[in-house]
Amino acid sequence: MSNIANSVYNVLWSPVLIVFIIVVGVIFSIMTRFVQVRLIKDMVVQMFKGKSSKAGVSSFQALSVALSGRVGTGNIAGVATAIAYGGPGAVFWMWLIAFFGAATSFVESTLGQIYKTKQDGEYRGGPAYYIEKGLGYRWYGIIFAVAALIAMAILMPGVQSNAIASSFQQAFSLNKWITGILIILCLAFIIFGGLKRIANTAQLIVPFMALGYILVALIIIVMNIEKVPAVFQLIFSSAFGMNQVFGGIIGSAISWGVQRGIYSNEAGQGTGPHAASAAEVSHPAKQGLVQSFSIYIDTLLVCSATAFMIIFTGSFNVYAADGETLLVDNIGQQVEVGPNYTQTAIDANLSGFGSPFVAISLFFFAFTTIMAYYYISEVNVVYLLGNRNKKVIMFVLKIVLLASTMFGAIREAKLAWTFGDIGLGLMVWLNLIAIVFLYKPAIQALKDYEIQKKKGLDPRYNSSKLGVKNADYWENGYSGDEEEAS
Repeated sequence: MSNIANSVYNVLWSPVLIVFIIVVGVIFSIMTRFVQVRLIKDMVVQMFKGKSSKAGVSSFQALSVALSGRVGTGNIAGVATAIAYGGPGAVFWMWLIAFFGAATSFVESTLGQIYKTKQDGEYRGGPAYYIEKGLGYRWYGIIFAVAALIAMAILMPGVQSNAIASSFQQAFSLNKWITGILIILCLAFIIFGGLKRIANTAQLIVPFMALGYILVALIIIVMNIEKVPAVFQLIFSSAFGMNQVFGGIIGSAISWGVQRGIYSNEAGQGTGPHAASAAEVSHPAKQGLVQSFSIYIDTLLVCSATAFMIIFTGSFNVYAADGETLLVDNIGQQVEVGPNYTQTAIDANLSGFGSPFVAISLFFFAFTTIMAYYYISEVNVVYLLGNRNKKVIMFVLKIVLLASTMFGAIREAKLAWTFGDIGLGLMVWLNLIAIVFLYKPAIQALKDYEIQKKKGLDPRYNSSKLGVKNADYWENGYSGDEEEAS
């Protein structure tokens, strides 16, 4: 099983995909005239403007659901893994992919809004929907929906639950079986409550968990403030192979930095558009901007917090390209690659605090990610099967996701990551190819948004006036929220 999984992984995550992800991000940055820089103010403002309705969630709730998916084990375990196998230089490549990924996220999330539909009284959308409506290929939409369903419901939850179980075992000596059962009990309570309960839970947990984590990182940085120049010099010299220790693994730095970057911030993966499509907004570009900003929150803030804690305290080992030979041995091989690096880093300055803090942080980060995985799975099931036997099918979906979550909690960490990467790679390939051919309505929506803003208007979208076909929800323009939530 392990050999088969590794073979599939090597095909999906070949250097071609790494280059493809970066090139797409650069092209979209140019086409949007670097929207991720120009409209930062609008991103923040729009985050708090949209209100929820019976059919949709607020902009902030959609952001929280998207961040639930983005901010997960990749922000703690993933960053540590990137440093272990790519050196400190991998952090720079994570930053770079986040910067260009913000433009990619704008495009895919705006497309999600443009081609969303209302099914069973709720907004639904995502790559499967915009592939069918925008490109006219139902078969392609089906392939993406099946891939997303397999990835989100079966392959990916185990990565998150495995990280929780491993950190709880180290911090509290808690058996992985017990941790797994606790996770699925809490998860069942949330997902059986539907989108509204998922959104409300995410809205409460996500801001709290991110701010608390960043605060601890800032404390550690302040305690090691004299190391700031050396740390940045190490990151940049390692990223470009100028460091004598890490010069031979520049390829690994790029590969692991981009791979863990896309795993963490999910730009181009196709997950963000699902949450973006659920938002109640008057113009698709509004939610595109909000989701673009979520990339910054995920990578430039939360991932950087992990990287700085690890590098500032020297709490990491670095392996050669063969994955076994140690180039740097700071903490001994008995410390397992992953969240244990972060725990060791925090303990280096706040003795006895690292293990429980990282364990609890990982629980919130990873738990909310699995919630988001369920929502994405549900959207794709509805796309594939409509509302036929919906209650029975959704019940089965919930059981499958809970089972894969439990299985992931107790299996080997390395195999869990490999399966997760396979699911991620499938979605990235399918979604990136789609948005490369379907970017024009998103760019057009951005121009329309900016024109209306310059006129002093609150932008409202009308697909018919802009000549966008099959954008059914917007074909008569946005008339306001006639179903405002109480």
